[in-house]
Amino acid sequence: MKTDTTELIDIVDHNDHVIGKATRGEIHQQELMHRSIHIIVLDGADNVLLQKRSMQKDQCAGMWDTSCAGHVDSGHSYAETAPRELYEELGLVIDNNCDASLLELFKMHPTKDNGQEFALVYSLEHQGPFTPADDEIDELRWYSYSEVDAWLEKMRHVELDQQNLTSGFMEIWRRFREQEA
Repeated sequence: MKTDTTELIDIVDHNDHVIGKATRGEIHQQELMHRSIHIIVLDGADNVLLQKRSMQKDQCAGMWDTSCAGHVDSGHSYAETAPRELYEELGLVIDNNCDASLLELFKMHPTKDNGQEFALVYSLEHQGPFTPADDEIDELRWYSYSEVDAWLEKMRHVELDQQNLTSGFMEIWRRFREQEA
């Protein structure tokens, strides 16, 4: 099943203030600024969980991406969206108000490469088990930080249409590693 392109998402201005709403399909087709979250799941031993996006996805199908990601629905906040996406995509129940392990890392500003999204990036230390959503994820796999670093370096020398990591993840990983240094 393809992603629901009729879900309503807030349109935001350059300051991340809501100025309207539209369907997911309209937002992507018209390249309107909107909100999303990304979560990097870590195991506490310098490994990161990556997801291979379902071949049924309407964007970046079959590409490797952050552990969990999703749009912020109209009328909702980033903080409400992160636990919802963890449950929907990975089967994890996390109470963002009580669980200190879901940490806000940084916020990315809209660019063409990230689909015009203000993306709030979180990290979560969790070893599973995970129950991946079949319609969202084709595969989950742990990678060491050094494996991901090498993978990103390799992607710098590959044509865009040959890359197997999403551009959003590549930017998120670069910023994550800069914070770690």
